[in-house]
Amino acid sequence: MKLKMRLAVAALLTMGLSSAAAYADTVNFTLIPAYVTVAESGNNLVPGSFTFAATVSAPSSNGAAVFLNGDSFNVTAPLTLDDSDFFANFPLSLAPGTSFTGDLFVLTIPPGTLAAAYQGTFTLLGGADPSANNPLGTVTFTAAPTPEPSSILLLLTGMAGVALWAGYKGNLRGWAR
Repeated sequence: MKLKMRLAVAALLTMGLSSAAAYADTVNFTLIPAYVTVAESGNNLVPGSFTFAATVSAPSSNGAAVFLNGDSFNVTAPLTLDDSDFFANFPLSLAPGTSFTGDLFVLTIPPGTLAAAYQGTFTLLGGADPSANNPLGTVTFTAAPTPEPSSILLLLTGMAGVALWAGYKGNLRGWAR
């Protein structure tokens, strides 16, 4: 009886240890740029499209190629994100020690979008084979308003005018004595 139990345990260990080795290779993922400044027009952002590029690299310590099978993203409405650049430009996989830089997605600001900071995330999905859908890396990005140069110039001119007026009024009082 003990011999049968030992053989059963040995068979289970052999089957468990001989299965295909799973590995969790990674990629390094950098967004270019991660922050975009958008001009304002009144209380709205100026509409337009912004292309974001990325550098994705597979560390040389990876055991095998990493497949780039898809993506997932989240962006604050009313902005929209078009990820077709990823599917058109990026390679299907990266061998250990290799990298790729290319256009990743386009962020679009529609007309009438209120001037505020808008954030989003972009995640690369893939893994050890062409059907893997594991998160490989996530980056965040921001589209934020920048004041119009004319508004800043108007503010500075107004402040200089007030300073000159205050100095002029002070000099008139001194002359009246």
